[in-house]
Parts: sequence; C-alpha cells; structure tokens
Amino acid sequence: MNTTQRQFAAATAFALAALFGPAQAATPATFPVIKQINAGDLNVGYVDAGPATGPVVILLHGWPYDINSFVDVVPKLTAQGYRVIVPHLRGYGTTRFLDPQARRNGEPAALGADVVALMDALKIDQATLAGYDWGARTADIVAALWPERVNALVSVSGYLIGSQEAGKQPLPPAAELQWWYQFYFATERGRVGYEKNYRDFAKLIWKLASPQWQFDDATYERSALSLDNPDHAAVTVSNYRWRLGLEQSEAKYAALEDKLARLPNISVPTITMEGDANGAPHPEPASYAKRFTGKYQHVTVAGGAGHNLPQEAPEAFAQAVIDAGKL
Repeated sequence: MNTTQRQFAAATAFALAALFGPAQAATPATFPVIKQINAGDLNVGYVDAGPATGPVVILLHGWPYDINSFVDVVPKLTAQGYRVIVPHLRGYGTTRFLDPQARRNGEPAALGADVVALMDALKIDQATLAGYDWGARTADIVAALWPERVNALVSVSGYLIGSQEAGKQPLPPAAELQWWYQFYFATERGRVGYEKNYRDFAKLIWKLASPQWQFDDATYERSALSLDNPDHAAVTVSNYRWRLGLEQSEAKYAALEDKLARLPNISVPTITMEGDANGAPHPEPASYAKRFTGKYQHVTVAGGAGHNLPQEAPEAFAQAVIDAGKL
C-alpha cells in the first residue's frame, strides 16, 4: 500500500467512525480532506476547516510528527468560529517541491518563508500562528520578521530562534547528550541510517520527548504515514546540519538568516507554553520571557504533558490559541 492509499484508508476509517461510531473505526480519526495549493517553492498539502470568513489560525507541527498532532485541536477552534489551516511542512505528508532539482533545504528561514508564501497563496493577510518544535520555531520566525502578518502567537517552548553562530557554542555535557540525534545527522552514517530507519527513529523520539504519553501503535502509524514523503529524510538532515554550521544558507534566505542571527524580539501578543514532562531539549521560560515585548503570558501544562503538547493536551492548547487572540 502506497502513501496515497494509506491516507485514503485513514480517511475512509474517519468517515465510517462518523457514521457508525468509534467502535467501528479501525484507525484513530484523522483529517478526511487534504487540499493542495502551489505556494512559493512548494505544492502544499493542508487542512482548511471552519468558516471561510472566520479569523484565521495556522497550526504548525514539529519533527518528527505531522498535522495529526492537531486533530483534536481543530474542532475545538472551528466550534468557536475560527478558520483553521494546518499545513504539512516541507518534507511531510502530501507537500512536494515544485522543482524536482530544488535543494531539499531544511534551514529555519526557508520554513518561515513557506508559511508566508502559503498565506499569500490563500490570500490570508493576517493569522494567529501556533506550533510546537519546528512549528514553534517557524511561527516565532514569521512573528519576528513579518509581524504585520501575525495577529497573535502561541509557541510551545517559547523563543526558539537561533543562528549558526549560536549553534557553534558548546553546551554543558548533559545538554549535549540531549542533542545526540543532531550529531548523528551530522555524519554520513546518520544520514543513511535515518533514510533507512526513519519510522523506528521517529517512534523513539516520540517516546523520549514525551515519556509519560502512552500513545498506541495506531496513533503513531497515523502520523508515520507523513514521514513516507520522499523528501523527509533530506529535509530533516539538512535542518540539523544547518544548525551546526555544516550547511550554508541558500542564497535567497541569507538576508533573512542574517536578521534572525540578531535574535530579534517578538512584539505580537504571545502565549508561550510548556508541558511539565517535556523530555526534549527546551529552554526554561525565564530565559526567554524578555524576548516577547508585546502582551505576553506563559502557561505550564501539568499532568505529565510532554513535547507534543497539542496532541497530548489539546484542550489547553486550543484555549491558549483563543486566549492569545484576546490579549
């Protein structure tokens, strides 16, 4: 069964669940309709839910997860009248590069530019951005560089903008240990290993990043489908190599990376969040609060919430999105 067939099967299961109840569903609920649009360098696969005229929220997933992190968040927001856009990032799901010869670049500025290009393609002037992991970093970047496009921001683990120069600085041994996969990807063995074992690798990351999250195999497999994207491994390795200064910025993003290297403040209304059991590397809230110069709140989610906060605590995440727009 190829990726398209698997996604069709998952959508069919979702429809059956709606008709006959959850007891009849073979797989967890997923998004039944994925749209496609050309935006910048990509043909983007995305969910578009809720009233077309509602205030827009764009939800951005992390690595190595996918749009299903938000499957329980979206209906909570659409019920409040929001239009919710959930794109597959480059290298995930049904998103593809338009140019077969294009560099499979995972540098942070490229992902930020992707979001702006998607907003332009969908004719969205302004949106609330919310995300975790790569998605939080990307949302931070858009809010910092294009604040006029951002109504409000929700960022799990706070201010995640960095630079290659910052990436050169050594960390204490315990912190370096947490970044073991970053150093693995810096090697040719790591690149080949991830290409060969990305599904098992991702499942391990899920467990390490959210040690108290008891997800089942069906829940994992629902998202693992998105990792079958032919560009996934290349984009992943590119991202982590870029952070260590092992890849140069693509020329068209160099000016953006220069701005980001100055660690710009974020002035839009912001709520940062953290789970009390996040097993992934993350900064302490006190270390980044000063980077948010507009209206600002921090929320700690208790009860064993880990790194994938929207999937582990969808009620709290959805409420943060609603509250950020009211700051």
